[in-house]
Amino acid sequence: MKYLKNETQAKDAVQQVFLKVITELAKYKVTYFKSWVYLVAKNHCLMQLRSKGKVILHEEMPDITVHEDLDIAGLLHKDQDVVLLKQSVEELNQEQKICVTLFYLNDKSYQEIAAATGYEMMKVKSYIQNGKRNLKILLDKKMKVNK
Repeated sequence: MKYLKNETQAKDAVQQVFLKVITELAKYKVTYFKSWVYLVAKNHCLMQLRSKGKVILHEEMPDITVHEDLDIAGLLHKDQDVVLLKQSVEELNQEQKICVTLFYLNDKSYQEIAAATGYEMMKVKSYIQNGKRNLKILLDKKMKVNK
């Protein structure tokens, strides 16, 4: 109900998720069953909404009206942050840059990245983790210089 907002759609989704859990459980080694079932259900609902073209907004996001004052300085600061992030990504080594870009910007899974690049699955995971750490270090340095 949280995602679909329609009782009949939610009931259908419960049945579909139940069937999916039964079939998918044999494929994976699930350590935390409750969390896994929650993610399966959440992903199912989000995929349903995405296929119908509905946009999902976070409940925490405030509604912005035309009459509210815009924070120009804040927007400019965000633009600068984006530029710094792009520059920092370019400074990563080639493997990290490819994996981080595919994972975070193109929403690819580890398996999809491994298939596309030819890297081993554990290498992909390592490149993403190390790239993320290196990005944080690079961004921290650049933020200190810009202050």
